Amino acid sequence: MNGPWRRLVHGHPAHEDGAVSRHAYAFCVLEQFWRGLKRRDIYADASTRWRNPQARLLEGEAWAAIRGDVLTTLELPGDPDPVLAGHARALDAAYREVGGRLAVNTEVSIDAGGKIHLTGVKALEEPPSLADLRARTTAMLPRVDLPEVILEVMSWAPELAESFTAVSGGRSRLGDLPVSVAACLAAHSMNVGYRPVAKKGVPALERSRLSHVFQNYVRPETLAAANAPLVARQAGLPLAQAWGGGMVAAVDGMRFVVPVPAAFARPNRKYFGSKRGMTWLNAINDRGMGRGAKIVSGTVRDSLHMIDVIFGLDGGDLPEIVVSDEGSYSDVVFGLLELLGISYRPALADLPDQKGWRIKADADYGPLSTFARGKVDTAKIRRNWEDILRIVASIYTGTVRAYDVVTMLQRDGHPTALGEAIAMYGRIFKSLHILSYIDTGETYRRDIKGVRNLQEGRHALARKICHGKKGELYHRYERGLENQLGSLGLVLNCVVLWTTVYLDAAVRQLRDQGYPVREEDMARLSPFVSSHLGVHGAYSFVLPDLAPGAIRDLRDPDPDADAGDDDDE
Repeated sequence: MNGPWRRLVHGHPAHEDGAVSRHAYAFCVLEQFWRGLKRRDIYADASTRWRNPQARLLEGEAWAAIRGDVLTTLELPGDPDPVLAGHARALDAAYREVGGRLAVNTEVSIDAGGKIHLTGVKALEEPPSLADLRARTTAMLPRVDLPEVILEVMSWAPELAESFTAVSGGRSRLGDLPVSVAACLAAHSMNVGYRPVAKKGVPALERSRLSHVFQNYVRPETLAAANAPLVARQAGLPLAQAWGGGMVAAVDGMRFVVPVPAAFARPNRKYFGSKRGMTWLNAINDRGMGRGAKIVSGTVRDSLHMIDVIFGLDGGDLPEIVVSDEGSYSDVVFGLLELLGISYRPALADLPDQKGWRIKADADYGPLSTFARGKVDTAKIRRNWEDILRIVASIYTGTVRAYDVVTMLQRDGHPTALGEAIAMYGRIFKSLHILSYIDTGETYRRDIKGVRNLQEGRHALARKICHGKKGELYHRYERGLENQLGSLGLVLNCVVLWTTVYLDAAVRQLRDQGYPVREEDMARLSPFVSSHLGVHGAYSFVLPDLAPGAIRDLRDPDPDADAGDDDDE
């Protein structure tokens, strides 16, 4: 016992010298116990959250059985020397090339202390053709209420409703189950409860039926299964393909106030005021579709959970590139993601404070020599290479959560020897990322900012949909919150798919009418326009009579066509 606790436990003024304060001692033990749990020095074997992560890592025969296949898939060698030699050459060449171009790079300056200063990314000019195309296509979207969007998407993708199976595993005998599921999704995503959507006398919308369906059919597994066909269907649309290839992901957190006592809610005055809250950490692709999410207590650093979100995506391939904000990265995460075959590209808001890392200690990198003052200890990577491979394979195969691994690799905020080895590996790629950040003009930075802006647009749409109870969540238990925010994520994907389908149809119609649609303008349309979307008032769960495969009529983009209608919020 040392530090402040020694004074409080042994030096309490109400006791004689050397006497122990029982209350202070009890609090000291509790604090040390809590710190031990967080550092994974103390384990609760029966717990899913506090169990020993090392006990779940691949080892022995299990590791030997899959070692070859996993390393082949991830393209990782058993001998680290060839790969480290290749990284050394790539890093050395990058420093020399970027340093050689600094004289003509007007966006970058380096001060006397070797700190890098970079001009901000200038917003792309919006040509008149883009403004007109955006206005026309938005005006053509049919006005629709959220429940109708969900039902219409269900009619396009029957797999969505079929994904909601009973928790008992038996076949459902409920009539009009898709309508009940749509009502549940609408009620919980809008945070309004069942009263506005329930209809007495309509069996599929009776309040008791809705409660039964949500409790027995809506859970993380069914929500994930329902998301996958939506992502796949959007990927086949020409407009979505113009937005991106679907292999870039952005991960960011959305904060929610939880004003009721809840074990996972934490205080943070910046985000929650005097109340407590939590973070919905979610991933989207570069087409605006949500791919996965995780509930995080309070405002814990996103980097601790980001890899779990990436490896818990709802169907499809893993992304090739992951983007995050400036507060979400760490050297360990850089290392783990690169070892897992994913290029990590976080935004860099604190660039002058960054330190570059080199492998060749005596190399002269000109104006970048002071910046590249860190030395990558490749010997440390070599010594721990087999354990590094075992950890990466354990994460890749889902044997252990990445969050548990990242926690295990640290002690009181400082990395263990193995954690430091992974961080050393990550510093190679962090340095390459910084060099690309300052060297490739604004293109590299603008691509990162574009994907982050896309996620901000999704969060803005989520705020519009989740409007009930001032956007505050009232679940006391984590499972209830997972189901509600999982419903919100699925509904967001329904809205994005619906909007993509109709924007794609609007673009085709304009082209058929001879309107000049430029590809570069089409690529800058947003799947998050929402002026046509109604989330307030009475909710109808009846679709218009449409032929199979048909969609609603588009509106006339002429501003005089809807002069008699009220403007949407």
